[in-house]
Amino acid sequence: MQIKILPSPYRPDPKIASLGAKIGDAVKAAHFPLTILRFRNDRWAGTVGLDNLKDEDWLRHFGRFEPLPDNMSQPLALRYHGHQFRVYNPEIGDGRGFLFAQLRDGLGRLLDLGTKGSGTTPYSRSGDGRLTLKGGVREILATEMLEALGVNTSKTFSLVETGEQLMRGDEPSPTRSAVLVRLSHSHIRIGTFQRIAAEGDSELMERLIEYCLTILYNEEPSSTSAAQLLHLAVERVADLAASYMVAGFVHGVLNTDNINITGESFDYGPWRFTEFWDPRFTAAYFDETGLYAFGRQAEAIHWNLGQLAVSLRLVCEAPPLIEALERFPTLYQQAVIDRFLWRLGIGSQGKTRDRELVEAAERAMVLEQIPIDRFFQDHRGGRTVPAESLGERRAAFASILADYRNPDAAQHRYWDDDAPCSMLIGEVEDIWRAIAEQDDWSALYGKIDAVRRMGQAHG
Repeated sequence: MQIKILPSPYRPDPKIASLGAKIGDAVKAAHFPLTILRFRNDRWAGTVGLDNLKDEDWLRHFGRFEPLPDNMSQPLALRYHGHQFRVYNPEIGDGRGFLFAQLRDGLGRLLDLGTKGSGTTPYSRSGDGRLTLKGGVREILATEMLEALGVNTSKTFSLVETGEQLMRGDEPSPTRSAVLVRLSHSHIRIGTFQRIAAEGDSELMERLIEYCLTILYNEEPSSTSAAQLLHLAVERVADLAASYMVAGFVHGVLNTDNINITGESFDYGPWRFTEFWDPRFTAAYFDETGLYAFGRQAEAIHWNLGQLAVSLRLVCEAPPLIEALERFPTLYQQAVIDRFLWRLGIGSQGKTRDRELVEAAERAMVLEQIPIDRFFQDHRGGRTVPAESLGERRAAFASILADYRNPDAAQHRYWDDDAPCSMLIGEVEDIWRAIAEQDDWSALYGKIDAVRRMGQAHG
């Protein structure tokens, strides 16, 4: 469930130019009063040949945005539309970020370096194009935790404090500012296709489909390339939805402009991890109807894929697109099972038995109010808690689990810790409070180390 981290030399490859001028608008980064390096992800920088940069060079590229060698000469604010809480909005696009560079990793994948908080663009509307430092810290914590739990996520590559005071309605203000760089497997969103469909540009739609198939998926286009792409996206995005559930993660804003065509999770705002398996748990205070609640994320993501299908109708008949969409429920259900087994560190005992195991686990967590992280910690490798501690529902789960024993999966010392590594809102706020009140970054860096240790324990 995790991408291998392979070292690679620096290999620039700015392929986005092949899509032409309509994919985005050339922009300039804001000029910031300060550039203070707060986080650099050398683990992932090594996969794209940038881990040997000195800090001053890192700040030149990721604080002041001087172009990387032989890469994009000017950043692009990408164009897209999107359904936001199911209301179509044609007035959006990269409003506080841009695509800065493209390069190959050790697996040969084309990756993007994109920004958040780098200044205003033609799509900023009334926004200031900035990112709060707290928002940047929260994105580090989200991406590190999700990566450790096997979720296909963007990586927080860099965080630089920028010395401005920002006013925000959802944070005590004025608050500190930052610019973030993320490493992603493309920034092509469902909303990108929606904009092209709204403009009726079939030629650009065909080019974008070919770009996604050949460059992002490494696939040879077929005679029905639009349906081919939708099949691939359904497979990847169904797995993404399942991975959120097994991680206990709530993204919070699953709009069509926040769903990547490669099925990679990205753009973290009001995210939360739920302590318990609570389908009604929401992350965003403004999600008043629970549209993107924990238990409704698969439904929301499937709906978004439907909007991709609608967009692809510009160049494709409906039946093959419908066929691709109809695969989602089965793919999602199997992905939940696969990821449950992965997080438990056990192998399959057949579809029927695996489904019984997962259903028993969900019942135990819900009815006995067992925290999700505690549950997986207790039962890693098929082990269980003392019989006297088992409630009726967990005992039923344990009886099925007995057939799945895999002691090797619990060999890492992490699995013997008294408490699992979690990322609940109280700890996130404590980490930020130390930074905001005392400029103490030790809790953040300590948490990153703890999360990465958990990731190692998962294999």
